[in-house]
Amino acid sequence: MNGERHEPWRGMVVEYDAACHSAFESCDPRRGCSGVQILGVGRRGANGVAPVRWKVSQMASKGAAQRAAARKQRDKWKAKRWYTIRAPRQPWQFKVIGETLGESSDHIIGRIYELPQSEVDGDFSKMDVKLRFRVTSTVGNDAMTEYIGHTMQNDNVRRQIRRYRGKVDDTIDCVTVDGYYVRIKPLIITGGRVKGSQKSEMRRLTRDTILQFAARSTWIEVQNSMMSDVLEKMVHDVVRDIQPPRAVIIRKSQLIQSGVEVDDGMSLEEIVQEEARKEAELKAKKEAALAGAEDGEEEADEADEDDAGATSDVLASAEARDDSADTADSPDDEADDEEAPAEEAEAEAEEAPAEEAADEDLSALTVPELKERLKAAGLPVSGKKADLIARLSE
Repeated sequence: MNGERHEPWRGMVVEYDAACHSAFESCDPRRGCSGVQILGVGRRGANGVAPVRWKVSQMASKGAAQRAAARKQRDKWKAKRWYTIRAPRQPWQFKVIGETLGESSDHIIGRIYELPQSEVDGDFSKMDVKLRFRVTSTVGNDAMTEYIGHTMQNDNVRRQIRRYRGKVDDTIDCVTVDGYYVRIKPLIITGGRVKGSQKSEMRRLTRDTILQFAARSTWIEVQNSMMSDVLEKMVHDVVRDIQPPRAVIIRKSQLIQSGVEVDDGMSLEEIVQEEARKEAELKAKKEAALAGAEDGEEEADEADEDDAGATSDVLASAEARDDSADTADSPDDEADDEEAPAEEAEAEAEEAPAEEAADEDLSALTVPELKERLKAAGLPVSGKKADLIARLSE
């Protein structure tokens, strides 16, 4: 299969495949070979021992069609679109519970979507309960689902089980009135250890209770009873005579086969129209609130400008009054200024004798009389007579 060629490289040995024989025969390594890639060449040594031979492989060239197909390869992410996941009509009225990506409706049918129960009904005590929905069909960009059961997080179940406690669990297959085949897995935790006979009796009572309840209820009613703890309370009441349970949990439910669907309630079109109306109302309220805030800011700016203008007017009028008062000053003011010291001197001369007379009058009074005057004036009455006189003369 392999051949050797010593020309045009004298003393060199090249190994090549049979597929490259024709291309290598017409190849001149000094000028270049078309379609042949030489990986290495070994020279024969002086001792006559042939060196390690190197392989020659023919370059694989892509055709024009393959290169064009590679260039035209489309991006798969750009081809995908968002689908809105909606809960079933009953009892959730096609409520939006999430979104998912898919190239077409065929790619998302059969997908299972899980979310906590607290995100569906707002009950935060059910954060450890996961509801499971399966996509059954699509209407435009809306993915319609069916409820296929729930599961309790393992962390919550493990926290309930401790040493010296009893655990009673079972798997019950039941059929509802509307033909839904459902599998329910209850779990009973007791406060102390229980015997095997007690466990058997508790399982029997639990099974009978759940089977009878499912036989006279619809699938919607069974859903509501499991999500609202009604079924758990029923089991608790029937087993507490044997051993008081510490906790009763429906740890898992599973829809095995669907039955008769109920078409009661609003249609998807009505729900979509109602959502669009509410969204438009909310948008209008936001725009009105934003416009009111902008108007309030404009009014505040105008009020600030008016206040600034009024302040400037008041300052201008005050300056004008000051100027007029300055211009109204005349020689009469100077005469008044000259007469003022004379009047003050006369007033001081008149007040001095009056004060002396008042002091003389107070000193002539007795201490009780001075105290009565202080009481009438609301002043303190303690101290000597000089203190009383000084207090009255102030």
